[in-house]
Amino acid sequence: MSTGLDQKPRRLPKPTAFHRGDRVFTRLVTVAAFTSLAVLLGIAIFLGTQMIPVIQSQGLAFFTTTEWTFTFAMDESDEVKFGIFGMIYGSIVLALIAVVISVPIALLLAVFVVFLAPARVAKWMTNFIDLMAAIPSIIIGLWALYIFQPVGVEWAALLNQYLGWIPFFSVTSDNFIGSPFIAGWVLAIMMIPIVTAVTREVLDRTPPELVNAAESLGCSLWTMLRYVALPFGRGGLVGGVMLGMGRALGETVAVYFVLKLVFDVNLFRILDSGGGSVATMIVAKFGEAGPQELQVLLASGFVLFIGTLIVNIIANAIVNRTGKLKS
Repeated sequence: MSTGLDQKPRRLPKPTAFHRGDRVFTRLVTVAAFTSLAVLLGIAIFLGTQMIPVIQSQGLAFFTTTEWTFTFAMDESDEVKFGIFGMIYGSIVLALIAVVISVPIALLLAVFVVFLAPARVAKWMTNFIDLMAAIPSIIIGLWALYIFQPVGVEWAALLNQYLGWIPFFSVTSDNFIGSPFIAGWVLAIMMIPIVTAVTREVLDRTPPELVNAAESLGCSLWTMLRYVALPFGRGGLVGGVMLGMGRALGETVAVYFVLKLVFDVNLFRILDSGGGSVATMIVAKFGEAGPQELQVLLASGFVLFIGTLIVNIIANAIVNRTGKLKS
């Protein structure tokens, strides 16, 4: 008499056989991902091909000089000299200023949202911070031009008055409009939502048992942050800062409104009027550029593309690596 216990269990079909919608969705997502990769590769190839003739005509001086001369002539004796060293230097300076300003503010905001704010307030602030990250750069640029720049000029004057003995805050004239200091503040305002969002996610993943153990030992909030939360999410914090820096390096319109474009390198004087970045140079010169100058601007775009791509790749690698180590 068979009891049924000795019978082999019937093998069930694979779940994918019953979920054609999942297979279709997976294929669509895969196609979209590879399409995005193909577009990105196409942009890189197009800009890279524009870089080759520029390097052939300008040589390494394209990266090491600040001269931007294009003189038209009736014959073939046009004077052509292009160098973007000042713009590369300006991009780095603006990004560093933005990082110095935005990181402490973003860190304090994230700590307040995760550890201090009531649940309702924390939810409201989280939504508000995410909304700030979605504001178009042209809106921030107009706000910076008409509202923030007069305030930034007063701040710059105060810094020069009381800290002018420091090279960074000394000036060669009394004109503070269009300075890297003001542009750096604008970039910092754009970076704060990004850095805050990543920092909040990292701090929120701190194991509750570690936080509770620190509190049970009588540790203060600062002690808990210093020895528990911040060391736990150090890699994610660095990744968030670098993601914000990637946006700062590639920002165009907002900086273009508040920064006076000057090709010369102004070392250690962030309050002086005049500066630049690769992105703002492209915006300023693109509308009036001739064929050869347009090719140079596209080559400059390739430099900016590679720089921001490297920064974002490093940031994503750090964030992913931290997530795997903490999981």
